[in-house]
Amino acid sequence: MCMKFDPPLQAAKLLKRYKRFLADIELPSGEQVTIHCPNTGSMHRCLVEGSDCWYSLSDNPKRKYSRTWELATTATGDLAGINTGRANALVREAIDQQVITELAGYQCITAEVKYGAENSRIDFLLSADDRPDCYVEVKSVTLGMAQGRGLFPDAVSARGAKHLRELMAMVTQGKRGVLVFCVQHNGIQSVAPADDIDPEYGRILREAMAMGVEVLAYSAQVSAAEITLDRALPVVIG
Repeated sequence: MCMKFDPPLQAAKLLKRYKRFLADIELPSGEQVTIHCPNTGSMHRCLVEGSDCWYSLSDNPKRKYSRTWELATTATGDLAGINTGRANALVREAIDQQVITELAGYQCITAEVKYGAENSRIDFLLSADDRPDCYVEVKSVTLGMAQGRGLFPDAVSARGAKHLRELMAMVTQGKRGVLVFCVQHNGIQSVAPADDIDPEYGRILREAMAMGVEVLAYSAQVSAAEITLDRALPVVIG
């Protein structure tokens, strides 16, 4: 599934990221400006000072920062889509277009539905008359390591662990629970839990899979013109 950037992204140089939601960049004119960073993770190996980056521009006069960081050049020289909010849109379009074959055939897709014992919201609830409801959680993967291995999470994620517990609970009730890793990184060829960063998440992920939670990974090819979700990747838990 293709998501074109319209209007086109603007190029700059990354100076630094700080306070989690802010980054300083240098424009081609030499002007230095502050932009919004739409990523709550550590962005490990996506923060290369002096590297090429790209941002989108908003015409909303109420925004304090009109520019939003969209693409980074990683430590391996690959492009990564660091706007985690785009992962849900990519997966939604891929479900609609049946790119994610495992989620094809549902008649209704509802976003941000409250559910579970831990006061959660599922990214997508899929329903159809002839099958159990399907609860779909989306996670964006941008941490690329050696040999094309992508890891999640890039920082300790209590929220991610909570979502796995909620999916397990849905499976025990006879519903489908599905975790989709949306890989916005051109150099990643497989996905695995980041056991060295968050061993508890890795433990719960394996437990969830053993209980019947389905874990999928789909690759989004990233460029300054568009992001295209186009193929499945293996999930490695050994």
